[in-house]
Amino acid sequence: MIGFILNDKELQEMEYLIKREMDEILFDLEDERIAHVVKQSMKEKYSILYSLFKRIATPDECVKYMLKHQKKG
Repeated sequence: MIGFILNDKELQEMEYLIKREMDEILFDLEDERIAHVVKQSMKEKYSILYSLFKRIATPDECVKYMLKHQKKG
């Protein structure tokens, strides 16, 4: 296990970067021109980013970034 310490400013920057990357992936997943194989790879990357995001974001923020198939209800 690897850990690191972030100050508040670094934590905000990390959250911003992860959100930005997840937003780009969500946008690209809607593009019908992208092949299914590529989209699957993008979903895997999103899953990794989301697991990182869950460690630093509030539960309310996490719900906003859940993929549709992950949402319950």
